[in-house]
Amino acid sequence: MKLNPLLCAAAVAFTMSSAIAGEVEVLHYWTSGGEAKSAGELRSMMQSKGHTWKDFAVAGGGGDNAMTVLKSRVVSGNPPSAAQIKGPAIQEWAAEGVLANLDTVAKAENWDKVLPAVVANVMKHKGNYVAAPVNVHRVNWIWASPEVLKKAGVAGMPKTLDEFFAAADKIKAAGLIPVAHGGQNWQDFTTFESVVLGVGGPKFYQDALVKLDQKALTSDTMKKSLEAFRKIKGYTDASAPGRDWNLATAMVMQGKAGFQFMGDWAKGEFMAAGKVPGKDFLCAAAPGTANAFTFNVDSFAMYKLKDAGAQKAQADLAAAIMSPPFQEVFNLNKGSIPVRLNMPMDKFDDCAKLSSKDFVDTAKTGGLVPSVAHGMAISPAAEGAIKDAVSQFWNNDRMSIDDGVKSIASAARNQ
Repeated sequence: MKLNPLLCAAAVAFTMSSAIAGEVEVLHYWTSGGEAKSAGELRSMMQSKGHTWKDFAVAGGGGDNAMTVLKSRVVSGNPPSAAQIKGPAIQEWAAEGVLANLDTVAKAENWDKVLPAVVANVMKHKGNYVAAPVNVHRVNWIWASPEVLKKAGVAGMPKTLDEFFAAADKIKAAGLIPVAHGGQNWQDFTTFESVVLGVGGPKFYQDALVKLDQKALTSDTMKKSLEAFRKIKGYTDASAPGRDWNLATAMVMQGKAGFQFMGDWAKGEFMAAGKVPGKDFLCAAAPGTANAFTFNVDSFAMYKLKDAGAQKAQADLAAAIMSPPFQEVFNLNKGSIPVRLNMPMDKFDDCAKLSSKDFVDTAKTGGLVPSVAHGMAISPAAEGAIKDAVSQFWNNDRMSIDDGVKSIASAARNQ
């Protein structure tokens, strides 16, 4: 049996001290193909150090189900070692006094030097690390089936919304589904925020969806965004409601649908199925957003534990998450890019290389913006209210554009 050299290197890098081993229980929602494979790599690392891995996977790509389970565990005084949470939610948990201080690990591993400041700040509470970042996802992607585009006579990936609608019309005329979509509010908002970014640009996106500025939310630009958003809905199929995101990705993979608006975890699904980028699937920034980057950083917050062995396992888990070997193998599986600076990208595909370049470039130009759909920008309460308003508009074809604008603005105002 051939051993994975990255895992061997990780085992050497994280040799256990004084044979203290413990159980590490990890709550996550990586249950699809590419995600599950990524979680398996982390489990292997921990087991190589003598720890026992207790998998606590809760299905549901947006993580809402996992958060419900997590709350009940913490309230009952029985938190897991680590839980997959991110963005402002990390600060909310830290304010409750239930998260562990990771500064000892962070200092030993030089996290402040290897992480971009914008990411490091999200992982800290009052200057102390309480969570370990895993990766950077770009959310504003559009994925396509070359087979479907060829059948429909579509030449290349659409760069603008007008080009996208023209391509969608051709796919529809060819008797195929133009847009693969699933009916969950985070999927609706993933498409919505890419449309807002494409119509209004990064500054408008920040004003409307991050700052929740009422003038921006009720502007003509927002009306144009909702018009485009509704038009996209018309290109989805009748079976979309309730469909998981990875099943929508499978529709593109199988040549049943032309496009999908989804973050780059969709690429993890393609890769897990042995598909080759540029040949079996195509990637591009969502129409109109080539000079912008909506980011989603997966991370694990660590909870306060009493058992010494469990604490040791937890510290080793945090170190393993940030280690170069895991950053590489995890992100190759997941479809995302490493969160560490100066990581070699030679093993990554062209989609990931483009993502990495754009991540660096947009950080300099102001085009790097947090994803609202994926919990990086506003409080969970505000995010939930606005997601619901957007989904109500998406699912009610009789709601006027003006009423949709009023509903979304009201949801933002009442938070």
